[in-house]
Amino acid sequence: MSTTKWSGEVTVHSNALDLEKDIFKSGDPDKIAASLKHSAETSQRRKSSPYRSAMSMLTFYENRAGKNLGAEEKNVLEKAKDKLRALFGK
Repeated sequence: MSTTKWSGEVTVHSNALDLEKDIFKSGDPDKIAASLKHSAETSQRRKSSPYRSAMSMLTFYENRAGKNLGAEEKNVLEKAKDKLRALFGK
């Protein structure tokens, strides 16, 4: 992974959330949402509510991956957003 881009630096050095390794590549929206919720709720370093922190991390990943995401991967991430909203009662 190149750390020359700001997104690479954020991914490598972020204090935001401690994420499960390769969670976004799991292909399971339920697992992604549950993992993000757990990470956000247990983090002592987040600057916002657990819901906002989890959703921000998911959106950040989606935006960072951009054109490299296939249609199925995008679909999984959109479903994960819906699952995350449901887990937080939003």
